[in-house]
Amino acid sequence: MRKLKGVPNYICMVLGVFISLFSLFTAANGVYAPFIQRGIHVGALLPMAFFLYPATKKSPKDRIAVVDIIFAVLSVLPCLYVILNKDALETRMVFVTDLTTIQLVMGSILIICFLEAMRRCVSSVMALLALIGLVYMWAGPYLSGMLAHDGLEFQRIIESCTLLTDQGVFGSLMGTSATFIIVFCIFGAFAVESGAGQFFTDFSRAVAGHTRGSSAKIATISAGLFGTMTGSAVATVYTTGTFTIPLMKKGGFTPDFAGAVSAVASTGGQIMPPIMGAAAFLLAENLGITYGEVAVKSAIIAVLYYFSLFAMIHFKCLKEDIRGEDKADLPDLKVILKKSYLFIPIVLLLVLLITGTSTLLSGLWATVACIVVSMFSKETRMTPRKLINALYSGGKSSVMCMAALGGAGIIVVAVTYSGLALSFSSLVVSLSHGIKFFALLLIAVACMILGMGVPSTAAYVIASALGCRILLRLGVSPFAAHMFVFYFSIISNITPPVAVAAYAAANVAESNPMKTGVLASILAVVAYIVPFIAAYNPALLLEGTPVMIVQSTITAFVGVYLIAAAIQGYFMGHLNLLKRLIVACAAMGFMIVGTFTDVIGLIILVAFVVYQKFIANKKEPNIPANA
Repeated sequence: MRKLKGVPNYICMVLGVFISLFSLFTAANGVYAPFIQRGIHVGALLPMAFFLYPATKKSPKDRIAVVDIIFAVLSVLPCLYVILNKDALETRMVFVTDLTTIQLVMGSILIICFLEAMRRCVSSVMALLALIGLVYMWAGPYLSGMLAHDGLEFQRIIESCTLLTDQGVFGSLMGTSATFIIVFCIFGAFAVESGAGQFFTDFSRAVAGHTRGSSAKIATISAGLFGTMTGSAVATVYTTGTFTIPLMKKGGFTPDFAGAVSAVASTGGQIMPPIMGAAAFLLAENLGITYGEVAVKSAIIAVLYYFSLFAMIHFKCLKEDIRGEDKADLPDLKVILKKSYLFIPIVLLLVLLITGTSTLLSGLWATVACIVVSMFSKETRMTPRKLINALYSGGKSSVMCMAALGGAGIIVVAVTYSGLALSFSSLVVSLSHGIKFFALLLIAVACMILGMGVPSTAAYVIASALGCRILLRLGVSPFAAHMFVFYFSIISNITPPVAVAAYAAANVAESNPMKTGVLASILAVVAYIVPFIAAYNPALLLEGTPVMIVQSTITAFVGVYLIAAAIQGYFMGHLNLLKRLIVACAAMGFMIVGTFTDVIGLIILVAFVVYQKFIANKKEPNIPANA
């Protein structure tokens, strides 16, 4: 992203502050008609994409070029057209009335601008996918096999992509961006500006700084807390990792491991309630439930994710005898707790969501709470300059999501109108021979491939259009089906070969990108297992009897703990390959939902503990280590 100066910076600042204030105003007073709300949203943010993101690596980083001005001006024109012609566009007969010349021109301009914006600020991969989707809609009659379809005329492609409010760039996806997502981006910006980010880091050090591997545990806590506000794994890596990765390296961890921990912890912020990532809003919309329900039902597996990472760090520290910081060097917890009021906005947000307050109002009141709590101290007080910076940052952080969802809207149109979703469903069923596990595996791989180099939000949208239909046919509950796709879309951030969060962490850690990505995927192994378990028995998603939910939760935590021990090679002493396999078998017994498998896991664990304590330790001395 450019660091602009002078007039271009002021233009972007005005646009960013305007769209933030507009979004907060509509959150309080109600949103406008789709073409107006979304037209203003795109009209303000799309020009910022061309100002803030350079066209190429060789483009100037502190000023804009002529081509940026051209794209910025052109991107505003279609937005003004849909705003000014709202009534005519809403009353026209879809796919019956022919498009006028100006509609064709404006639609074409908008698509070109979105393709370029995606290429600049999202991913060239996603821009290419959208372009392929556009060509595919037209070229269907010239293809063969499962890719063949009747095809769409040029004007119908333009119409479906740019002139509808249920799909395309002004569709429901952009509606989510123009309401829920931008309000929470603004909340995140206000939380950071009010000093919450530094508070989370200091609090993490004060609480966990003295424990084994404290630097890695601090990184996990701070990245998790910060990541749930930003909703971006890469942004969280660069924000918290700049401090925590050098701290981990100084604490005895290798650069590869330090980068992997930062990447995994930052990625988890998108699945950690109460805020989660932008894709969670879309998940709620797709299921027709409140965002609060999504946050509550996904809480157990989110905690499992971070518990697993903590266990991985802990067992590695025991194995390699890595100790914590000296207590004298740590922040005083009593002093830090005096600033605990900075955590009030997040607590308020959680309470409002759980009690049924609308998502928009919850985000609005949480943002107001950030301003209020900042006034408790002169150091954190939100001055007019800080307020403007927060509003501007909220607008800037919404640019990438807006571009990604606009592109995703084009791709979903291509997938839907071409019949590719149905063809993909038939292909998965055919390859899996109707076996549920193999179908889940194929969909998981597809989700991760679609998510490579593509933001999690867009990846979820595309993958859900292809995969959820199949999962529902296989008997997976609707929430579990969407969470399955949601999880695998998100963990593509740390899955090689295109693990963007891991590569960002490797850049900060000065480590090998591929090795960091591989380590990150190993540390996050639970994220690859839990969705499969939930697809078979969604007790971990709070679906089932109270007894089943409690039993599944307890055994899942035991299983996660043992999985971490098996991977790191330490549990009541160092583990060889055979012992690792035994502990892993016990772990899977606990993790697979069901009393029978729990009993098997318990038997294996008890037998191993007895052997390790009374037989193995007599054969070879154990290395003492204090937790």
